[in-house]
Amino acid sequence: MTDLIAASAAPPISRAEAPVPQGGARRPARRLAPGKRLPASRLIGPALVVALWAIASATGRLDPGFIPAPWTVLRTGVHLWTDGTLRTDVLTSLQRAALGFALGLTGGVVLALLSGLSRTGEALIDGTVQLNRAVPTLGLIPLFILWLGIGETFKVAIIAIVVYIPIYLNLHSALSGIDSRFVELAEVLRLSRLTFIRRIVIPGALPGFFVGLRLGVTGSWLSLVVLEQINATSGLGYLMFQAQNYGQTDVIILGLAIYGVFGLVSDTAVRLIERRVLSWRRTLSN
Repeated sequence: MTDLIAASAAPPISRAEAPVPQGGARRPARRLAPGKRLPASRLIGPALVVALWAIASATGRLDPGFIPAPWTVLRTGVHLWTDGTLRTDVLTSLQRAALGFALGLTGGVVLALLSGLSRTGEALIDGTVQLNRAVPTLGLIPLFILWLGIGETFKVAIIAIVVYIPIYLNLHSALSGIDSRFVELAEVLRLSRLTFIRRIVIPGALPGFFVGLRLGVTGSWLSLVVLEQINATSGLGYLMFQAQNYGQTDVIILGLAIYGVFGLVSDTAVRLIERRVLSWRRTLSN
């Protein structure tokens, strides 16, 4: 018994004093540095795809009429940007995506909080959202055109629906998955409801919220590709639709590449914000 007490009272062995296992040098421990920058290695995959594309084009293995060379696409992009066409379409697409995303983010967070923090709210909201989730969002386009017309309103509304569903689902799941022991602890400490939400609920739900946020950002661009080809007069999707009519494959690939860059940049931005906000959480991905 005395030995156990002495052992528990002894100071912990530091990392430098830890015994080295026999048969080899000590393996350095993996450092978990919360909040560090995202690795540039995420660009290796896209760079490799572009490199293979360029090699296949240079060696004649790709038909230029089927898939133009990357330098052809780049030259087309410079030309369209110089004459102002691409600049206008990019700005229009960004405005649509930003407005739809903002509305979807607000709606998803509000509905998830009402449903996740109240049994009455869950009874009224969750079933409706699950029903909405089961209905293909793009299948709502004809109905929304009849309701809202063929202008900008229906496009923004569809984007908002695509965005709010993953945000709601992940945030609601995170709120519902908070350990009941924390609730019991809050009751023992007699925390007010506002303090309980600020100190326990919000930190516990943030990881799930950021997962939904990343899915919502991606969904906004995916829906925009389709919506901008329906009764639009500007935007990247409209540019691609016009290029299809004239057989301009380079313009179509240019539009897809810009959508892809927007998706990668916005996802990276969300991940950077996540690492800064959740700097207290130590994971292997950090």
